[in-house]
Amino acid sequence: MGARVLYRDGLMLVIDKPAGLAVHRGPKGGESLEDYFGALRYGLPRAPALAHRLDRDTSGCLVLGRHRKALALLGHLFKSGRVGKCYWAVVEGDPEADDGRIDLPLGRLDAKRGWWMKHDAAGQPATTTWKVLGRAAGMAWLALEPLTGRTHQLRVHCAATGWPIIGDAIYGNAPHHGGPGLQLLSREVVVPLYKNREAIRVTAPVPPHMRERLQACGLVTQPVTEEVGRPREGGDL
Repeated sequence: MGARVLYRDGLMLVIDKPAGLAVHRGPKGGESLEDYFGALRYGLPRAPALAHRLDRDTSGCLVLGRHRKALALLGHLFKSGRVGKCYWAVVEGDPEADDGRIDLPLGRLDAKRGWWMKHDAAGQPATTTWKVLGRAAGMAWLALEPLTGRTHQLRVHCAATGWPIIGDAIYGNAPHHGGPGLQLLSREVVVPLYKNREAIRVTAPVPPHMRERLQACGLVTQPVTEEVGRPREGGDL
């Protein structure tokens, strides 16, 4: 887990979450990302904790708070929409425009389905902006920015617009077993954590299961991961 740390200072860690691992232990138990947080204490008495969440099959930037005050601050930043988030996705189809905005409220698909969601006119407002970064036969590479933080927002919005994310077994056309893996990466977070300082910008590398399709869509070389930040004890709270 230490090798997956993209950024570290006195308040925050950003790690490169692997695809296929849930952040929380489910009701039936099993392995989760939180099981490994004890290795990320770096001298503090308690393990860090999640400041937000990513789906099991989504990879990339995941923000952790290193103690309670840090978690409270990060929670406020996320809730108020001040944390910038950019995702990369490879979708089926070919969007007609080069960019756009999706405004589709979301509600629960079925009470028995837990976190599964659907477009629901009476649901919670949800907005996503998107831009085409590359195209290939039958698919496109998108940059997605969720302006709200609803469950499965990007996956539902892409599917409802007519270009589901490749590898999505819930909202797309992927098989439930043996598919290509969800082509969704939490590519970048921008966190205005400290007063009178520039926001912290952290970028995640492209995971192996997304390289082939991104390269087909025009990604020339795999971007270089940002260096791990030097630890800074304390900070402006």
